[in-house]
Amino acid sequence: MFSEKSFDVFEIPGLEERMAAIRAEIQPKFQELDDYFIEELEPLLGEKLMLHIAQHRRRTTHAPESTWSAMGGNKRGYKKFPHFQLTINNQYIGMWLSFIDNPEFEKEMAQFFLENQDSFKNLSEDFVVSLDHTKETIERLEKVDLEKALIRWRDVKKGEFMIGRIIKKEDKILKDHEASRKYMLETYQQLVPFYQAAFLVRE
Repeated sequence: MFSEKSFDVFEIPGLEERMAAIRAEIQPKFQELDDYFIEELEPLLGEKLMLHIAQHRRRTTHAPESTWSAMGGNKRGYKKFPHFQLTINNQYIGMWLSFIDNPEFEKEMAQFFLENQDSFKNLSEDFVVSLDHTKETIERLEKVDLEKALIRWRDVKKGEFMIGRIIKKEDKILKDHEASRKYMLETYQQLVPFYQAAFLVRE
C-alpha cells in the first residue's frame, strides 16, 4: 500500500530523479492494486478493462506533480473514454471516474448526468468532485453546485468532470492494507452505474 515514502516522491527535485522514484515506488503499487480492482470490477461490468499506467514521456523539463493509472479505454489509450483512475500527489490518493481531455460524446454524457442529477444522491457522503485533473483542488459532492459543474463540463472546451473519493496522506486507514484496498474498491463499485450509464449514452 502507499506509504509516507510514496507521497515524498513528489518532493524529489529534477525530472529524471523524480521519474525514477515514481517507477520504483509508485508504479508497482498501481500495477498490484489495479490488477485486483480489474479482477473485481470486470464481472460487474461484463467487459474487459485495459490498464494504462502514466509514463509521462512527453515531459522534458518539469517533474510531474502527480501520477496516475487508468482502467478502461482500449489498447491505444483511455482519454477518449470514461475510465476509472487511481491517482496520487503529495497530498492524497484519489479514486475516480474520469471524463477528461474532451472524451468522445462529451456533451451527450454531460447532458445525461444533468438530467439525472438525483442519481448522485446514491453515493456516499464523502464523495468529492474535481473539475481539473491538473490541480489538487477538490470539492465535496454534497457542497458543490453540481448543475453548474456539469454545465461547465458540457459547454466549456477545457471542461472536465471527475467524481470519486480521496485518502489523505495523514489518514490512518493507510496503515491498514486491507482496509485501504477495500475502501478503494468500494469507491469504484459505487461508480460502476455511472460508468455504465456513460457508455449507454455513447451507444
